[in-house]
Amino acid sequence: LEKMSAAGWELKALDEQILSLVRSGLKTVKVPAWNDRVRKTECVLSFDSPESPNGLFVSLTTFQGFGNDYVDLDYSQNQNPLYLWIKWNKIAKPVAAKADGLPEPTKLGIGIEGGFQVEDEPFEFEKTHFLAIMPSRVLIPLPNAELPDLIDLSVQAIFKASDLSESDAQIVAWEEKRQVSKYAENLPHLSNGKRVPSDPSQWACEDCGVKENLWLNLSDGYIGSGRPQLDKEGKMSGGSGAALRHYQEMLKAGHKIPLVVKMGTITPAGADVYSYAEEEDDMVEDPKLKEHLARWGIDMERMNKTEKTMAELNIDFNIKFEFDKILEGGKTLKPLSGPGCVGLKNLGNSCYMNSVLQVLFSLPEVRSEYFDSAPATLAAAARAAAAEDLRAQMCKVGVGLLSDRYCGPEAVGLDGTTAVSPLMFKLLVGKGHPEFGTSRQQDAHEYVEHLLELLGKAEAAAGRPVLRRLFEMETVQRLQCLQSGKVKYTTAGDWSLALNIPMEAAVNRDEVASYEDRRAKRQKSEGGAAAAAEDKEDKDKEEPVKPRVMLQACLHRYAADGRLDGYRSPATGALGAAVLSTRIKTFPKYLLLKMERYQLSHDGTAKKLDVLVAAPDELDLEFLRSPGPHPAPGEDPLPDDAAAAAAAVVVVVVVVVVAGGGSGRGAIVVEALPP
Repeated sequence: LEKMSAAGWELKALDEQILSLVRSGLKTVKVPAWNDRVRKTECVLSFDSPESPNGLFVSLTTFQGFGNDYVDLDYSQNQNPLYLWIKWNKIAKPVAAKADGLPEPTKLGIGIEGGFQVEDEPFEFEKTHFLAIMPSRVLIPLPNAELPDLIDLSVQAIFKASDLSESDAQIVAWEEKRQVSKYAENLPHLSNGKRVPSDPSQWACEDCGVKENLWLNLSDGYIGSGRPQLDKEGKMSGGSGAALRHYQEMLKAGHKIPLVVKMGTITPAGADVYSYAEEEDDMVEDPKLKEHLARWGIDMERMNKTEKTMAELNIDFNIKFEFDKILEGGKTLKPLSGPGCVGLKNLGNSCYMNSVLQVLFSLPEVRSEYFDSAPATLAAAARAAAAEDLRAQMCKVGVGLLSDRYCGPEAVGLDGTTAVSPLMFKLLVGKGHPEFGTSRQQDAHEYVEHLLELLGKAEAAAGRPVLRRLFEMETVQRLQCLQSGKVKYTTAGDWSLALNIPMEAAVNRDEVASYEDRRAKRQKSEGGAAAAAEDKEDKDKEEPVKPRVMLQACLHRYAADGRLDGYRSPATGALGAAVLSTRIKTFPKYLLLKMERYQLSHDGTAKKLDVLVAAPDELDLEFLRSPGPHPAPGEDPLPDDAAAAAAAVVVVVVVVVVAGGGSGRGAIVVEALPP
């Protein structure tokens, strides 16, 4: 209350004069209904909350929340004088209470019962509530029996209302969901007379002899070791990948038998089942697991769990993982806080959004529009539903990241850093979207495309197009018919370049080949279990060597000519070949690049490339510039009449959706089709 006094607020007893002010404002008071959105945990124009030094004011008319710096603005525009002031004071938890805190997660999920919690603070709150009266800036302690009943009804309804709708709540909570495999219903059975021993101590990998992390192929009874996994120290361990190699070998032989079960997890209640099928490639459910196990002499009802499930291993990994292995391990880092050094809290798989916002607000044009101009934008937004105004929410993020508003001593966390929670922004941008309206993992490139589209519309409506134009460019595709020598130029608008990664251009190919050779030798079962133990010891000593490709090589691959066979020339009417190339006609202020880490292999399956792409400090992109004019002197254009157009090449874009990660990631195939 001392800070509120300094801010011009005065705590008073309820006398007749104050009661008269309350009664005069009763005509504006409403009681929130079940479908009314109550913003009681965060200011719609800032990141102020009940935890902030000056608390949060919730209008008893609109149920919108405002920080102390914005409550005057709301009153001046809407003339609603009565607010509920909510103030939460932090109180450190007793040591005993902290030791007996939340149990360790038992589910692979975020923000759900039994899963990881987005917040687990070492303190609790003392919550106080007051009736705030504007413009006199008077505070009346609550509850107060002398106040009109309508005030109490409104306040109690605000207390009971959820700040999140049912769909919004799902955005901040995530739990691993496994789909039923499409192969489970009619799973192939290759009868070969195998019987799996009922004694788990007799189980062993048929390739290397190890006795842990064993997976049984449900179609042919093969027992193989699982793939090595990244452990809590950032090293690969725990398997040789024999089960996967067996699937791949059987696939080449014409047998698609993708379902495997982790043997140590089999219980009467079920087990871990994985599908190696390219279109699934994930943990799955097998409704006929009991029947499939019985083929190999395994009775589920008699089995006991001997190993951790994959969910339990993932939970352990997230609890114990030493993140310094992927950051700056071995260095003593000083936590930073201050303007420009404010973080964004992870709201449950929201790192893709946080990284995009931090990058955007590093650009001076974005800072100018959504930080320097924020006061005017936020003032205009306060007249309407600010939580639904994307430009206002961008300004809110800008002020949170770039000002000193959330850098005070009370905002610094236990790790010495400061961060704000962009929940309102996440809900708004994800509203109605099938992917970003969930809490699943997403692709940052797809998110920035969606965000730029929404901001482009919002900025156009406001008459201030800023953000998208920073990335807009024109590309020119040149197609030359090799039969006639004639050319066609096609200009298109774009905002990013998708670059394939030429693995053959890796600058450390010899080192990678040497490492892979050593790794292959370790995985061979020359010495049975002893060799496996030696393999694990070697893995602990050696870090994986990944291919390293320079960004320049990716850009040159983009600019290279591509041959198009089966092209029907509109000049000759015959099938033949053509050459395609793409250049940039107008460069953007900032060039966005997307590395295509999912690419199609020769067998048509999508593979993720485990590769490092190194970028220099400076790049010369002149070789990407389209020289113009189009066509160039001496070039003959391809005919462009209706008949020719009907016979021209059809470009088919195939988007390959890769299971896992929660988002479609695409590979593009250009194919010439006859008319």
